[in-house]
Amino acid sequence: MSRNNSTYFAGGVVIAVTGAVFFSTKAIFVKLAYRDTSVDAVSLLALRMLFSLPFFVASAVVSSRKSENVRFTPAQWAAVAIVGCLGYYVSSLLDFLGLQYVSAGMERLILFIYPTLVLLISAVAFKVRINMYQWLAIVVTYSGLLLAFWGEASFDASGPEFFKGAMLIFACAVTFATYIVGSGRLIPVIGAGKFNSYAMSFACVAVLIHFGVVNRNSLLDLDRQVYLYSIAMALMGTVIPSYLVSEGIKRIGSENAAIVGSVGPVSTIIQAYFFLHEPIIALQVAGTVFILFGILMISRSKPVPSLK
Repeated sequence: MSRNNSTYFAGGVVIAVTGAVFFSTKAIFVKLAYRDTSVDAVSLLALRMLFSLPFFVASAVVSSRKSENVRFTPAQWAAVAIVGCLGYYVSSLLDFLGLQYVSAGMERLILFIYPTLVLLISAVAFKVRINMYQWLAIVVTYSGLLLAFWGEASFDASGPEFFKGAMLIFACAVTFATYIVGSGRLIPVIGAGKFNSYAMSFACVAVLIHFGVVNRNSLLDLDRQVYLYSIAMALMGTVIPSYLVSEGIKRIGSENAAIVGSVGPVSTIIQAYFFLHEPIIALQVAGTVFILFGILMISRSKPVPSLK
């Protein structure tokens, strides 16, 4: 691998990590909104997407007007819509439903098996080879995740509702892993920015339609703080990181991007310490070290070929 390729790949790792950290701010703003207001989950999710949608639509229009723009085929339109809704509508809905029945710690443990699912889906569906270095990085990062969340995860598996919630979160992990794999196939063909703009636009519209169907509340008469948290969540926790993650996938591949994204839960713990005054225990510190070491391993590994 040449020096330029190494720099390009390392830059992709930095971009992907930054995107994961920004995405992790979403949980902080959600907790602040729940703590300081009486907003319900569906309304908060709808506001997040409502404030995000103008940015994605504007970006989609700009990308479509570029001289080098290539028009989508009908199949590409369908693929972008399906992948986008899987990643940021269906996954979010399943996550919120599952959280009714399992603890936040258990939700994180189940949800962040998705990098393994990405590798398995890629290997089975597209014959992408999983090298030993990637397997080792997975072991290191998941060891860190187990350490980081051991203190807050509840393993009380009594009652059918626990299993119901666990299955919902597992389904969320599957749909998000499918999004990562699908975006890895589409981004090299249509471009990271264009893909992200249209995929997220479709997801935003799907969430707003869902809100209109199931929720009779108005989005116009909520507390002022709800709008402030929603705008911050839209910008810092949705718009900016979505483009960073898409660019990261373009540079390092969907499989490596999924592994690098494991820094997200640890980032949430650190931010919760500063903004929500939640304690950090020794196991969380040890887990952080393991996960950062796993990311360093990925940044020094040979990048996988771009999916075509």
